[in-house]
Amino acid sequence: MDKYLITTFGCQANMADSEKTSWVMENAGYKKAVDEKDLLSAKNPILIFNTCSVRQKAEDRIFGLNKKTELFKIQNSKLKIILTGCMMHYKEEELKERLPFFDHFVDIKNIDTLPKFIGHRNELKKTNVTTGLRSQSSGKILGRGESLIKRKTSKVSALIPISHGCDNFCTYCIVPLARGREISRPVEQILSDVKKAADGGAKEIWLLGQTVNSYKKTVNFADLLRLVNAIPGDFWIRFTSPHPKDFSDDLIKAMSECEKFAHYINLPVQSGNNTVLKRMGRPYTVARYKKLVKKIRQAMPDIAISTDVIVGFPGETRKQFEDTKKLFEEIKFDMAFLSEYSPRPKTAAAKAFKDDVPHKEKEKRKDEINEVLKKTSLENNKKLIGKTVKVLNGRTEGNKPIGIEGNQPKNKFALAKITKANTWSLKGKLL
Repeated sequence: MDKYLITTFGCQANMADSEKTSWVMENAGYKKAVDEKDLLSAKNPILIFNTCSVRQKAEDRIFGLNKKTELFKIQNSKLKIILTGCMMHYKEEELKERLPFFDHFVDIKNIDTLPKFIGHRNELKKTNVTTGLRSQSSGKILGRGESLIKRKTSKVSALIPISHGCDNFCTYCIVPLARGREISRPVEQILSDVKKAADGGAKEIWLLGQTVNSYKKTVNFADLLRLVNAIPGDFWIRFTSPHPKDFSDDLIKAMSECEKFAHYINLPVQSGNNTVLKRMGRPYTVARYKKLVKKIRQAMPDIAISTDVIVGFPGETRKQFEDTKKLFEEIKFDMAFLSEYSPRPKTAAAKAFKDDVPHKEKEKRKDEINEVLKKTSLENNKKLIGKTVKVLNGRTEGNKPIGIEGNQPKNKFALAKITKANTWSLKGKLL
């Protein structure tokens, strides 16, 4: 039997890309393997790595696979190994040299061409699964009128890309180089995908984009949110990742008015110092960010807010870092994704700035931010004790992990009363 297995690194956009890749493989007659052992027992096995390039560590994990992939090739000589995803920003010659046991390197935007690389004799029935996106090879918009979801899904959480690529070019970020310029999918395709997911029982719809709220087609993102909210079904709407510069008052209004919008948002700030933000290419000030958070909380007092922060950006002084700590103490985030600056090849920051903050200092700064976060997260969680919240598969509407007393129905919404607050999670009793 012909089998495939996909290993995914990175964010939800990568996970959505892996779902598209699965469809391509299944349409070509391949069955998904249970695990690596099951894959290697197949007659014609295909192992696919969908990669991430946001930080060097993510790439190092791929470049460290040579011994493992060599062993796999020994165990099954017919195994074909394919790399796709964000690491395709490298030249193919370099990838071939550094990953000698990989057979093919396929741009994720052209993933529909995968069958020809693996020797499949039949063409795909559909022209392109990355619908409404631009083909790297032809430059044309492909697959208009098609949906990314080819059949009803039984998944409780549906990942729906609404755009691909990014036009912001933050100095530290490789995404525009890895994924290209931003292209928004047609509204009708997005709504079709959401409807199929909802009809298939999805209880959580994630709208995805590198800068999701910069969506621009026949409607803006606020109106797209309203259109998704109008689709029949009992589901939450979530989205990631927004950019502060594109966060309009109308979007805040739409979020507060749409009853299906789950009151949680990740709003990346990256730094609490204006000088560092400018060097990062982030076109807003700390004051503007704080004003935005205030507006969001005024419209939705119960909303949970997380953020992204990079510590140790080139030239970041101790005093500038203290401004980020001060911002965390003031905003009182529920959660944060903390990362140490990692130079990415070909980015403006890597070209212009020396990576001059020592690794130990970066670790120390990240630990200091995490200590502030522990306090504010616990403080916010304690405010929920005694309140009734809606939960789904161990998470609240505010995207907080929760342990439930009682038999919570799987893949169904339930109500729980919060009985205890921990630093990163809640305890509750099923009502």
